[in-house]
Amino acid sequence: MHSTPRFRQGVFPYEGKGLDRPAPIDPALSYVVPDGFTAQAVYFRGGNAAAELVSVVLMRDGSPMRYFPIGAKSDVHVPLRVVEDLAAGTVVDLWLAAPAGLSGTVIVDLGLVEI
Repeated sequence: MHSTPRFRQGVFPYEGKGLDRPAPIDPALSYVVPDGFTAQAVYFRGGNAAAELVSVVLMRDGSPMRYFPIGAKSDVHVPLRVVEDLAAGTVVDLWLAAPAGLSGTVIVDLGLVEI
């Protein structure tokens, strides 16, 4: 079986809408599982330059799949031990939840594998 790594990563500014109101970070962080393949999210790394907690939300087809809280001026690395198969056509996005009015920068690195 051949697998191909796929990454969604970058540095992005944000303006918080509320910890209970996640919003897309950037269209560049969207990934669609290609026809004929299955994918799995295998790790997440993130950094938060702001002075308050934020949460990056891994979305699957518009619904939350995983939450990755990142502390104030902190970082996180989460190897995903429980992984789910993502069928062809599944849309995966990274969204951000931050306190309303908080401006900051988030650094994200999502590792996926296509099988």
